[in-house]
Amino acid sequence: MTEFNCDLHFHGPYSTGVSKNMLIPIIAEQSRLKGLDVCGTADILQGTWFKHLKENIIESGNGLFTDREERVHFIPQVEVQCNKRVHHLVFLPDFASAENLKKSLEGKAIFDSWGCGRPVIRLSAEEIAGNVKDVGGIIGPAHAFTPYFSVYAHFDSIRELYGSMEKEISFLELGLSADTEFADAIPENRKYQFLTNSDSHSPWPYRIGREFTRIELRKPCFKELKGALEKKEEKKIKLNVGLDPREGKYHETACNACYAKYSLKEAESLNWRCPSCRGSIKRGVRDRIEMLSDGQSRHPDFRPEYLHSIPLAEIIQLALEVKGINTRKVQGLWREFIDLFGNEIKVLVEVKEKELAAVNKEVARDIVSFRNGWVYYIAGGGGQYGKPVICKSKEEFEAREKELEAEEKKQGLQKSLGRF
Repeated sequence: MTEFNCDLHFHGPYSTGVSKNMLIPIIAEQSRLKGLDVCGTADILQGTWFKHLKENIIESGNGLFTDREERVHFIPQVEVQCNKRVHHLVFLPDFASAENLKKSLEGKAIFDSWGCGRPVIRLSAEEIAGNVKDVGGIIGPAHAFTPYFSVYAHFDSIRELYGSMEKEISFLELGLSADTEFADAIPENRKYQFLTNSDSHSPWPYRIGREFTRIELRKPCFKELKGALEKKEEKKIKLNVGLDPREGKYHETACNACYAKYSLKEAESLNWRCPSCRGSIKRGVRDRIEMLSDGQSRHPDFRPEYLHSIPLAEIIQLALEVKGINTRKVQGLWREFIDLFGNEIKVLVEVKEKELAAVNKEVARDIVSFRNGWVYYIAGGGGQYGKPVICKSKEEFEAREKELEAEEKKQGLQKSLGRF
């Protein structure tokens, strides 16, 4: 048995808002530099993208898929939207099952136009799950906590969403807005496996693999993934890695226009209208989870550790105090670390400080601070991402945390489940 770093949710260039560089040869190369072993194919029901996949991914008889240079493995994957505006993540055994699923949904969605990588299907989640099961696939909620297109944006439970097919659901995708501590605050979630994926629209390593799951598999294929998700007692999900939820765009309840933050009680009293700019207030993920929580976060025996991460390029940007992540200075130093140590994940979690410092002392210092958890966050909300601030010492971190708590108290914000 081998442990594989898996990022199983991407989008191809025929979805809206996706980089034109999101192509299999580039995805494979950048995933290798990131330290990923297994990737989702993205948008496998979209006709033009499906043709690209067939031309660039080798399908072998034992259920394995790789790019032509055999840099990473792939598992057939697509995200779809049901008639209740909820997004679902679907995994399939092979190309043939993808074609069969598409045929079963003909007349219910548009698949082959530009922008249809995430098809809107005119069926309920229960009906879509039935179709997926019929072709041998598996389905679960995508980015389960975001306030627009997720299960908890429109329903109070996964059972309510999937109806009679809920018994077939083995996983949910956490998304950038939640981690294990948040998700396990909702009692029903304690029976599901959690996947952490990037949902990336860009192939570059500060996006791709920003969230990934480490899974123990005999071989990196759909059959093994399905078994790992369904057989919880075997504990094959070894690690969830992702951003701190406070970096999410909708972590706190906030105005969509000026980003002013409010407590849930305050937002309700204002009828969800910002008094400062008259913009609409969007309920945050933190508050939504607290509405559904039983007041505690309890982890089942099969739940692995969750590791908060920051992309290496972002750490370099913060250490060098430069504005752009794509500057020549940041990307050049990023490449220097990768060429020397092999991949980004290894740099972030394994390489010794002395070896890192030989490349750049400031970056080495911030990587060690990151590993020690000396990072506080200016939380996101209302569509604005949160910002990590890497402290230079434990004392600085503790002082910053106290300042942040005092500011929240002053603003009337309730203490969140994410305060750890």
